[in-house]
Amino acid sequence: MKATIWHNPKCGTSRKTLAILENLSKVDVEVVEYLKDPPSAEKLAQLYKDAGIAPQQGLRLRGTDAEERGLPAADDATVLAAMAAEPILIERPLVETEKGARLCRPQDRVLEIL
Repeated sequence: MKATIWHNPKCGTSRKTLAILENLSKVDVEVVEYLKDPPSAEKLAQLYKDAGIAPQQGLRLRGTDAEERGLPAADDATVLAAMAAEPILIERPLVETEKGARLCRPQDRVLEIL
């Protein structure tokens, strides 16, 4: 099974999620450091749809100005455009497999799609 993780190596939860994936022999892991290689607004929309959450639920609030900018109450297109332009606004880690996508907070949520 292939799994893609949108990863921030400075984030403990992201590192723990990646470790879960790497410790499973059945998983071929692709790591995307999203701060260096951000997903498009379209890709984010697809990931959140597959995860069954709204883009606003994928907003990183801690350490960002998302709340001051009113992003938690903004429409989907505005949130997705902001995330694509400033990937620090993306809550991590996001993981996608053939079984769906998850925002893996806590990291054990990744097991739902393996």
